Amino acid sequence: MVEGATINPVPAYIFPGQGAQAVGMADWVLSASPSAKRLFDRGREVLGFDVERICREGPEGELNSTRVSQPAIFLHSMALLEVLSERHAPGTSLGQGLPASGTAGLSLGEYSALVFAGCLGFEEALEIVGARGRFMQEACDLEPGGMVSILGLEPAKVQQAVDRARALGPIGIANLNAPGQIVISGTKAALDEASKAAKELGCRRAIPLRVAGAYHSPLMASATAKLSPLVAKARIRPPRVPFYANVTGGEVREPEEIRQLLVRQVESPVLWEAIFRALAGRGVARAVETGPGRVLAGLARSIDCGLPVVSAEEEEISRKVHA
Repeated sequence: MVEGATINPVPAYIFPGQGAQAVGMADWVLSASPSAKRLFDRGREVLGFDVERICREGPEGELNSTRVSQPAIFLHSMALLEVLSERHAPGTSLGQGLPASGTAGLSLGEYSALVFAGCLGFEEALEIVGARGRFMQEACDLEPGGMVSILGLEPAKVQQAVDRARALGPIGIANLNAPGQIVISGTKAALDEASKAAKELGCRRAIPLRVAGAYHSPLMASATAKLSPLVAKARIRPPRVPFYANVTGGEVREPEEIRQLLVRQVESPVLWEAIFRALAGRGVARAVETGPGRVLAGLARSIDCGLPVVSAEEEEISRKVHA
């Protein structure tokens, strides 16, 4: 929390993105609520494949594909919101009755945050997320690329390394996750050169990530082009709670600006550290990670701005056990 900020005891709700998935995810949430089960059933109907089965049984390679993992994580987050609503705001659904000091989501998680904020309806968001996963997978297949995590180097020097590699192919900064933790994205040749340059500039490590392609980079241009018409016709309402966007790192209130940023987000860097510091600057006492895993809690420890993150799923399981 930022020194001098007024403490706000109402939590923020934050939603993870691709990479949070694991075989066995959603087992507890599906058993905890019939409403959660109905969301996964609707996912099967809309998407044309059994998301629940893949979440429960795998195989891991299928769950990790962009086409599957994106809607799977979205549905898990929505199902968890149903559990939270039933237990803490009876008579409401998808978190609409839960008080919140703000909301944000990492990349894909932005769609979950928008449903929570009341900006997008569940069905419309599900259709867009399903299409987004397909389009991004197609972009990966069309133009192979990857991502590398650069540790221990300031943003300006990472940008310098990226600039040195541009002659070898499209490349850019994809995620500013936390101090000294920046992800770059692009073609393999450009990533190899940028990694070499980053090491020369003093980075601690350059770690290739196990991903299908170059997310949040120019190599996603075909996905942006295909996604744009769907986002253009979506009904987007003003957020009921402060919503923080990946592209700007700050609060966004106007529906048309949210629409434009959703399209830009596919190729733009995710400014997660800026979002997290903005929430801390509002005096938020804690953030609730609403989805599978604890990726965002780990990033919060690295950002170290006094804003702890708790797992909604772990809290609910513990509460049930000790009830």
